Amino acid sequence: MNRTISETKKTLEANTNEVNISYFLRVTSALEGTYSYFLRQSPLPDYPELLDFQWIKKDKIKAGVTFALSQDGAAISLPKAPFGGVWTEEKLNSKSLEGFLLSVIENLQKRNIQSVRIVQPPKPYGEQVDLINYILFKNGFKVEEVVSQQFYSGKKKIKKFAQDQQIKWSPKIKESGLKMQMGPIQNFGFLEEIRSWNMQKGFSVTFDESRLIQQVSEFPERYFLISIMKNKQAIAHALGVMLTEDSLYYFLSAINPKSEVKNLGDLILAKFFFLASELKVNWVDLGSSDLPEGPNHNLIHFKSRFSNDICIKITWSRTI
Repeated sequence: MNRTISETKKTLEANTNEVNISYFLRVTSALEGTYSYFLRQSPLPDYPELLDFQWIKKDKIKAGVTFALSQDGAAISLPKAPFGGVWTEEKLNSKSLEGFLLSVIENLQKRNIQSVRIVQPPKPYGEQVDLINYILFKNGFKVEEVVSQQFYSGKKKIKKFAQDQQIKWSPKIKESGLKMQMGPIQNFGFLEEIRSWNMQKGFSVTFDESRLIQQVSEFPERYFLISIMKNKQAIAHALGVMLTEDSLYYFLSAINPKSEVKNLGDLILAKFFFLASELKVNWVDLGSSDLPEGPNHNLIHFKSRFSNDICIKITWSRTI
């Protein structure tokens, strides 16, 4: 059952006496910070405030969560992003995590916030994700959405897998007269091709082009474009993003439906893993495989050939 405000305050007072005596909550503009998950510091035009709530002990940040605050009294972590969520800088016990959460809620109440929404990242992004989800559930947050995401984890495993893929597909690339391109984004013409190709296939196109261009302009070192060319024309694109300093996210991709070259999806993922190996990341995030009506079993099966783990991303919500 949801806790009442009075019950929440009593629990907060108890935690303050027992646990939080050496912690304090610091709230600052997220735009002034620097985070491994860089979208925590990316401005949102539709939200007047982007605040970072930090759990401080001995002048060090132990945990944090960034919220975008709307004018109608909603706090979201984070809108227009793959996720937001509570992050820990080191392993914290359950009481400390709960104390942090309750302190954040109390602060949001004082800001006249009525609803809270947290998109908690999948487990590879933090070893305490399961504990955080547990604490959220026990403090009145309800599950709004569950999404599965597929991963390939392990720096050495990624390197070996990339080498195997390169050996496997090099003859195909040469035989088909293809050219593989990989590197930072030089221009944004590929976005229109991705949009057009996906629309021709009947896929929904949901990315915010203006926001993406803004993010690439602010964090050019985090975005990488992979393209497959034939006769000097692009026939496939994939956009990779280093969401954190040790991960690579498979964000956008599309294949020209008029191309007669087979296995382009496999080829572009093989190159994506080569990029991940070059960047020496610890895991590759292949994203979700969901349809409005349920799991996209065909896509899950395809990604299973390029993944060694599957985790869930939970969206939590609560009124306060």
